[in-house]
Amino acid sequence: MNYKLAWTQGFKRGFKKATRNNKPLQEKIFSVLDNLCKNPFDAKLKTHKLHGKLMGLWACHVEYDCRIVFAFEKDPDSENDLIVLIDIGKHDEVY
Repeated sequence: MNYKLAWTQGFKRGFKKATRNNKPLQEKIFSVLDNLCKNPFDAKLKTHKLHGKLMGLWACHVEYDCRIVFAFEKDPDSENDLIVLIDIGKHDEVY
């Protein structure tokens, strides 16, 4: 099953900040997002549930100190499965 991605404004801002002057990281993020759509629980992504103030959300690894925070939702119009991208950045910035 393939998920559709929905980018929030917060994710767009974090993406711009994280990838400014860093084309290799941008390419790696797109690769991770492609993999996330196909199989969000692929072992390479290290997908895990979050706790505390981020309870109900999930995160996956892009690289050592870059994480993507997201949620699983249903598209109210089409009933498609969505991955809503909430934030991206360094570990201490997104948690």
